[in-house]
Amino acid sequence: MAANNRIIKHITGLKPGPTVVFFGGIHGNEPSGVYALEKVLEPLTRKDISGNIYAIAGNLQALEKKQRFVKEDLNRIWTPPRIDSITDQTELHYEHRELHDLHELLQSILQDHQGPFYFFDLHTTSSKTLPFITINDAIINRSFSKQFPVPIVLGIEEYLEGALLSYINQMGYVSLGFESGQHDDIQAVRNHIAFIHLALVFTGLRDRADLKKFELYFEQLKSEGEFDTCFFEIIDLHRITEKDQFKMYNGFDSFQNIRKGEKIAVHKDGVLKSRYNGKIFMPLYQQKGSEGFFVIRSINRVFLKLSVWLRQIQADGLLKFLPGIVWHDKKKGILKVDLKVAKFMAKPIFHLLGYRNKHITETNLLLYNRERVAKTHMYKKEKWYR
Repeated sequence: MAANNRIIKHITGLKPGPTVVFFGGIHGNEPSGVYALEKVLEPLTRKDISGNIYAIAGNLQALEKKQRFVKEDLNRIWTPPRIDSITDQTELHYEHRELHDLHELLQSILQDHQGPFYFFDLHTTSSKTLPFITINDAIINRSFSKQFPVPIVLGIEEYLEGALLSYINQMGYVSLGFESGQHDDIQAVRNHIAFIHLALVFTGLRDRADLKKFELYFEQLKSEGEFDTCFFEIIDLHRITEKDQFKMYNGFDSFQNIRKGEKIAVHKDGVLKSRYNGKIFMPLYQQKGSEGFFVIRSINRVFLKLSVWLRQIQADGLLKFLPGIVWHDKKKGILKVDLKVAKFMAKPIFHLLGYRNKHITETNLLLYNRERVAKTHMYKKEKWYR
């Protein structure tokens, strides 16, 4: 791919259908998604699809330099205030220029097509891992993601501010991230290829009958993923800075069981131990990055079903009757909670009702509900919707 070629491939099918957008290389040391998109989409023509495909390269300069980012992580600056600030500037540095160009392209795609829209962000990790999906916790994301036979991790938006997919999901569209494996592992490219093929079928952009290797790709991900579409949630994140001198102990893979008190890493103040029993998730084995490691645990199916029902009846509306809780912006699904009250509110209650993403001010906690902004009506006629 040429260093200045933002659009890897764009195809408009002969028949109407969804608009499917893939991002690869948002992190420059993760070119696997770009390679896979080139491989899968190169032979496709207009007669092969129904709808529109866009394959987009993310951080072009970082991809050229083969590093995660040049000056600032492109996948941590997609917040409305940062976007407004960047789009108003005339002189932009590295990642700001990348965001500006990607934002303009994204807005153009949304204006030029009717939908339904699907967005996929392709990644790899620094540690060895099973292939898995990460989603912001909205019902449409859950329902669509369940078609893939790999683990699904909820709640990433609660711990990562400024991710591209969180920005897109806040607009109400189906969006998910796919982590295919370790950066330099050839299997990561194969897993990305399998995922892209399945995504084209599951969105309705291609007919399953036209993909002769559908079962092969499905079984590949099922075998590599080990868990048969099991949901997990993030319960902890150890954040780091360059000054922390953080270093993981060798041998940790994503989804590996860990015990409370187990030694995980070292930093300038000594040994870091896990605060929970669970599974380690995306341990950091690279120089750049601000997340040392996550801890995840599986989610009970009863909890998942209950959360769907409560969100469908918009039970979160009852929260406003509690002291210290008011609507900050009902249309956008934002609650304002007094910090003195918030510390007594159990986190699982908010999770059940769809509140995971948050912003803390001096006196209040702003909680964001994905369900109230989800464009559910756009997807109700899709085969996967239920």
